[in-house]
Amino acid sequence: MTDSQTSASDLARFHALRHERVTSAHGPLALVNTQWVDGEQPIWGVPGSWAPTPVGVSGLQLTATAADDIRVDGDLVDGTVFVAGDDAVTPSTIRFSATTTGTVIANDDRTSYALRVWDSASDAIAGFGSIDAFDFDADWVVEADFVPTPEGTEIDIRHQRDLDLSRPKPLPGLIRFRRDGVDYELAAYPSGDRDRLQLVFGDATNGDSTYSVGRFLFPTPNADGTITLDFNRAVLPPCAFSYNFNCPIPPKQNRFPIAIEAGEKNVLGRDGAVLHG
Repeated sequence: MTDSQTSASDLARFHALRHERVTSAHGPLALVNTQWVDGEQPIWGVPGSWAPTPVGVSGLQLTATAADDIRVDGDLVDGTVFVAGDDAVTPSTIRFSATTTGTVIANDDRTSYALRVWDSASDAIAGFGSIDAFDFDADWVVEADFVPTPEGTEIDIRHQRDLDLSRPKPLPGLIRFRRDGVDYELAAYPSGDRDRLQLVFGDATNGDSTYSVGRFLFPTPNADGTITLDFNRAVLPPCAFSYNFNCPIPPKQNRFPIAIEAGEKNVLGRDGAVLHG
């Protein structure tokens, strides 16, 4: 096989794994609710009464009866229990039914928490068709320099639902390359998966042939000071699959004035229509 055929074959396997991931029990198509808790309150779609925990305690407080059939960390809830958030050493698991589960997430400064409700039999999963994507293009495998920044350097990241709120992220280095006579300097922050970075970028295809908000790429710096940007592996953000996500938007320096015709395009339903524009 030629290198291009091998790369196209590898990309096909990558897309197959993506299909498996997005339709999984905790994949983005399964998220049916994200609800922040600022007082004692019900959560749409699930039983129990939910409330903040005391200051310094991770997660949420749940009050339920045995008849509600909620299990936290495998135990049936009959009374009041603490449900640990994703910032705890061991986050709690929540089961509401055979198909419905829950997780608790912290906000960026860990001062408030939300319950996320996942349904492995959601309407979105039932109606999912495929992820549309460009064909493999070797020209969009870009070799770049990774230039470390001083310790403590940060990048200002904003999210689509609360653009006025700054969420600073560590910036371990800058990604620099030259293409068609133009110099680019991109900013990517740690993804939480070893040395892998998360690059949130936009380009001229957004809102046309690709999802309007932008796309993600997850490159890893090499030991020799380089980094490979394989835009064929650019993926759609979670908000392209469910409106219950609040996705980061590309910072200004990561917005390409050109069309990057590589990677995922849009989420399609079984009828071939775009799920979210």
